[in-house]
Formats: sequence, C-alpha cells, structure tokens
Amino acid sequence: MTTYSAVVTTGIYCRPGCGAKPLARNTRTYEHPAVAEAAGFRACLRCRPYRVAAPIAAGAPELVCRAWQLIIDGVLDDGTEAGLAARMGMSPRHLRRLFIKHLGATPDQLARSRRAHFARRLLDDTDLTVLDVAFASGFGSLRQFNRTMREVFRASPTDLRDRRRRADRLVADGGLVLRLPFVPGYDWTAVRDFLGVRAVPGVEEVDGDTYRRTITVDGAPGVLEVSPGDDGHLLLRAHLPYWEGLIHVVGQVGRMLGVDADHTAGVAALSADPVLGPLVRARPGLAVPAAWGAQEAGVRAVLGRGRTPREAADRLGALVTRLGARVPGLPGGLTHTFPDAAAIVQAEVTEEEAALIGLLAADVARGHGALDHGTSLDALATLSYADHDLRHDLAFRLGSREAFPLGDASLRAALADLGLGPATCRERWRPWRSLAAAHLMACGDAR
Repeated sequence: MTTYSAVVTTGIYCRPGCGAKPLARNTRTYEHPAVAEAAGFRACLRCRPYRVAAPIAAGAPELVCRAWQLIIDGVLDDGTEAGLAARMGMSPRHLRRLFIKHLGATPDQLARSRRAHFARRLLDDTDLTVLDVAFASGFGSLRQFNRTMREVFRASPTDLRDRRRRADRLVADGGLVLRLPFVPGYDWTAVRDFLGVRAVPGVEEVDGDTYRRTITVDGAPGVLEVSPGDDGHLLLRAHLPYWEGLIHVVGQVGRMLGVDADHTAGVAALSADPVLGPLVRARPGLAVPAAWGAQEAGVRAVLGRGRTPREAADRLGALVTRLGARVPGLPGGLTHTFPDAAAIVQAEVTEEEAALIGLLAADVARGHGALDHGTSLDALATLSYADHDLRHDLAFRLGSREAFPLGDASLRAALADLGLGPATCRERWRPWRSLAAAHLMACGDAR
C-alpha cells in the first residue's frame, strides 16, 4: 500500500521517493492523498503526488470497496452521501463512520480529491480549455471547479496550467492523450496478453504493445488505445465524441485494466502456496482485468460457457459483425461497437442464452446493485436466474475479489495440469481467489 508523508512545518504532503528530506519528527503518514488534503496539507510541487495511482487499502471491507466503486462511477458528482448510503443499504452516518475508520476520509472528501487530481493531470497533460477540463473531471460548474482547485492545490486552474513543465504536455496526432497511473509493480505485458487472448474481433485488438477497443458513449462511438508509457503509468489515447464526463471513461479503463488495484498482499499470500506460488512469482504484476461494463460482462459470461476463451471471442466476433453498429475509418481491425443485448437475444443464440441475456440486460438497465462493479457473490445470489458458475463468472468480470470461475476453460486446464481439484481450490486461496484464478487462466492460455 502506498503511503504519503505530510510535512507539518511546510503543510505539504509527498509521495514515496520524493527528494525532500524533512526530519522524521516533522512528518505524518497518510494512506491516501484525500486524507492528507482533509487534514489541511497541499500536494508537493516537486514530486506531484496527484500523478501516481492512489488505490484504497487492500484490507478495506467489501462494503467500503463497493461504495468506492460507485464514487468512481460518479454517484457523488451530482448526488449526495445520503443517496450513496441508501444505495448501500445503510445510514449516512454509518457510511461516513466506515470510510473514516478504514480510509481516513469521508466519501465526499475522497470524491472531491479524485476529481481535483484528475483535473490537475488534464491541465498538465492536455491543451483542453479550463472549461472543458472542469466538465471532463466531473464538476458541475466552473465555479465549483475553481473553488475546489483552490482548496486542494492553493491555486487557480489557470495558475496550475501555467506551472506545468515543458515535458508534461502530451502531443497527440488525433485524439486526447493522457497518463494513466498504475500501482507499483503492475505488469502491462501480462495484462495485455490476458486481454489479447479474449479480444473480440471487430471490437478489440492487441497490436504489438498497444491494446485498443471501441466503446459507446451515450449512443455515439469512440475508440480507446492503451500503450506503455514511462515508469509508473500507461498512455491512454481517447477518441470520443465529447469530453464531458471523461473522468468516468478513464475510470472504466482503469477498472478494465486493473491499474488501480493493489494486489501486494494477495501476491505475497499466494506466492507462499506450494502449488500456485511458482505461477504467481512468474507474473507478480498480473492484475485481474474486468469487463468494460456490466452488460458486456453478462453477454460474455453467457455466450462463452463451455468454450475456450478464443472460441468464445470468435463467436462474439461473428455476432458483432452481424449485429454491432458499424463504425468506418477505425484503425487496425476495429470495425464495430459491441451490440446491445436487445439485438443479441434476437440472433442465433439458444433459447436459454437469450433468456439469461434478456434478464441480465433488464437488471443492468434498472441499476440492480448486484451488477455494480466490485459486487459480491452474496449480492449476485439475489439474481434467481444465475446459477453458481454464472455468478462466479460475473463476479470475476465485475471485479469481485472472491470469484473463482470454474466455467473458464483455461482455468480448468491449468487445474488439471497442476493435479488440483476444484473443491480444494475454492477454500485454499481465500480471500484472493480472483487473483488466483487470473494466474491460473493466464497459465492455461499459454498451454
């Protein structure tokens, strides 16, 4: 877990590795920048902590993790802590108590810090106007944006733009390029390979070190490209119809790639396993990739049952060609956006598959909490139509820490090679079963 040092005598906080050398008695330690900011400290101008990933503690309770994912989705951009608490099934006071106990800051403080840090990166990396930066970062008005940036960074957005260094600006030949920070040790090559095996033709592709895919933003098509950057971050190039709400698109990219997840404790625990240990030590930076969204997760889970990842991707690719919206002029092999569930249930799928996809799509449309990113197996158990394998598959694709999708052919192949039985594995790797599954699936992919 990354910790931040706040220097009491100057009122600033720094990230690890900063060249500043204050006396130990003049420093305090915080686990998240929002906590240091809530205590009155501002970001260091030398090490710029807003430019590194700031995951929440790996040991935080599941309820807190789920609420944090809803904050990433923008539930507090125009909502309240009371609304978030109601969605989590608890009182606002209890929600705040949990956040302060486990994260050190309230939900509002964390949401404000996240928006401000994203805006500061846009001011550094891009030439977007200050107004565009405000709405791209999830702020409701320019006045709110100016006030928050002054509170967090002690300067106006215009002053912060003037302070950026010459090397900060990312020049783009089309699209908008920005840095995507990841936790230390993240292995882009391992994640890229994992995604490449499962890439749906026409919607996704891996070209060398670059992963790209099509998305839909409020009915309009867009393209995202991710490639390696300098130490500590990836480069994200976004081609979108507009920049409003960009912070949420970038949040989805981060979840899909697993850049924000701190797996340090999980890697340490699984590395000690006598059987799984060698696999984990071979790819210690492998994150647990997620699906782009809940509807896509459901379609992939249902139509991929009983198939290898490549077979499932090819089947989906055939449906994409027939049912997806065609987008001309895209790079590489990208041709379509992923089709919506309504089109798929009318296609050449079995009656059972059509029924499951229809039910899942209806629950996604009405905002069923069980299908939020970071969901739990207990929450998915409320979906009466989802059997054990489907629940675990959905949970894995939606970022649950406890999922173990035995329906995945690569995972089963890896277990067979290791001489392990499914029943044993379900318990021996708690509470890091999703991470264990990802390593087994990567091993099975390589067979």
